[in-house]
Amino acid sequence: MKHCCTFTNSFWLPRTRWKIEMKSTLLLCVLTACLVMLSGCADQGAKKIKIGLSMDSLRVERWQKDRDIFTAEAEKLGAEVIVQSADGDERKQNEQAENMITQGVDVLVVIPKDSVAASQIVQTAHAEGIKVIAYDRLIRESSPDLYISFDNEQVGYLQAEYLLRQKPKGDYFLLGGAPTDNNAQLLRQGQMRALQTAIDGGDIRLVAEGKHWAVNWDPRDALKKAEQVLTQTNNKIDAVVASNDGTAGGVIQALEGQNLAGSVLVSGQDAELAACQRIVKGTQTMTVYKPIHLIATKAAQAAVALAKDEPIAEATQTVNNGKIDVPSILLTPIQVDKDNLDAAVIKDGFHTREAVYQE
Repeated sequence: MKHCCTFTNSFWLPRTRWKIEMKSTLLLCVLTACLVMLSGCADQGAKKIKIGLSMDSLRVERWQKDRDIFTAEAEKLGAEVIVQSADGDERKQNEQAENMITQGVDVLVVIPKDSVAASQIVQTAHAEGIKVIAYDRLIRESSPDLYISFDNEQVGYLQAEYLLRQKPKGDYFLLGGAPTDNNAQLLRQGQMRALQTAIDGGDIRLVAEGKHWAVNWDPRDALKKAEQVLTQTNNKIDAVVASNDGTAGGVIQALEGQNLAGSVLVSGQDAELAACQRIVKGTQTMTVYKPIHLIATKAAQAAVALAKDEPIAEATQTVNNGKIDVPSILLTPIQVDKDNLDAAVIKDGFHTREAVYQE
């Protein structure tokens, strides 16, 4: 009996070992599969976000700052940025955007040359599942995922309102920006909102009303237009509502040719270094400062969030672009003159005191 029992245990021992080995093998296979899956997830999670930054041009000083701050913030967040400048050519911008799409960008951030032509960029990107942010300039007749800018109508209002407080009566010349830029139209709306009551009351008279827009925001074109109006009015202009600092520079050059620089009020926008120097000198009256670090940083953060399919909590407003109400982040611009230049622009680190005052 004892022998029989011993025989039985010996008989089943190999089979028991086989079961254990089979279980171990199966467990090893399951663990290996899990490790492979986890490795794949880790690789996917580690995939670097790629952002395309499509720029109208880099000729204007401020856009170079936008590019640098945006890129630095995006890279700090772990993203890669591809930058393309279209040199003021809408066809080239569309082609560059298509090229970035083929490079596999997750998000396109577009500063459009032409607010309507850029709608093709949005359509092409969306067809590939790529989200689009309209940066500082609205893209019309399309469905961008986000618009981030300063309140451009308010910028125009601040320009004209400041000059009106300084010169409540007189002859005003309104010089718009690029007619293809939606921002130029918004600026004009704000300028007219500030001036309309004074115009209706006869205190303000517009010279060459509605006829002058600076092509491509070009200071040379602004110079040419200002010279024409000075000739037409026999130099009788009290204030020029120039829509940005570049066009203000062209206007002031024309005024200098007639020994009028400093006696005619001139507005601007962007707080460019040359404009700040002119404010110190007294040839430019004011500018509107739009903290570039703020818009560029927030745009980079929003681009990374969109790439991760995360909501944009700060997009609490909408702007209609002719097709949809675009979710928007609208930042607050600041009036700047010689009295608050140091506090608003220099203290913010946008320019150094030495550069502005040429010390």
